[in-house]
Amino acid sequence: MDIPNLATLDLTVNGGIASVALNRPDKANALNLEAWFDLRRAFDWADAEPTVRVAVLSGHGKHFCSGIDIAMLAGIADQVDDDCEGRKREKLRRVILDLQDTLTSLERCRKPVIAAVHGACVGGGIDLICAADLRLASADARFSIKEIDMGMTADVGTLQRMPKWMAPGIVRELAFTGRDFTAAEAHQWDFVNRVCADREALAADAQALAAQVAAKSPLAIRGIKEQLNYARDHSVADGLNYVATWNAALLMSSDLNEAMMAAMQRQPAKFRD
Repeated sequence: MDIPNLATLDLTVNGGIASVALNRPDKANALNLEAWFDLRRAFDWADAEPTVRVAVLSGHGKHFCSGIDIAMLAGIADQVDDDCEGRKREKLRRVILDLQDTLTSLERCRKPVIAAVHGACVGGGIDLICAADLRLASADARFSIKEIDMGMTADVGTLQRMPKWMAPGIVRELAFTGRDFTAAEAHQWDFVNRVCADREALAADAQALAAQVAAKSPLAIRGIKEQLNYARDHSVADGLNYVATWNAALLMSSDLNEAMMAAMQRQPAKFRD
């Protein structure tokens, strides 16, 4: 297993769990250009690495993520500069699409991604965790869709994904006002699965949950994520048709045999990667 060395992330693997930590604590884990691309490298690698069964995303330092690094915006302006206004706008669109894809890598990763949020989770941090499968928060966590206070429309995932997790009317209020909301509110609105007492409890809970997932059939877990993501964006009839095709192709597996034998012998199943 060749774990990539990433400048802005701390990536380790233990017991089938990839721990991915934002690692710019002196900048409150603000996402500079390298961090966006490191996220894609990390989750593309986790997707392809057979020994990884689940990922936990967290942040080093006082805060989970303070959003986009403001200095990065100036760099983007230089990157898209062109004498032709049309070509400049086309370049900017391509930059935005590429940044969107860096976060979509969490959703595209076949392995479940658990976000463990503490402290501030602002702007781009919300975009990031919206692409995760599960979200846990410490009691001190606070969130805000901050782009409105920068005079811009959030454009890398929050407005598209967040209404799938919680009531659209609440999302509109938060996006229009940019106000902070607490971990307790996020739990009340079903944005986070649960709230932990403190950061230590959050880390322990995230690892325990990840271990539960890692013990299950990897093939079945990957199928569940695929089907849930598909069902989110399609009709019930489409989803039923897709899962029938999926299981017709993948149901008869060594994982199924192992699960049945383990149940008969009343012992834990052991699945191959």
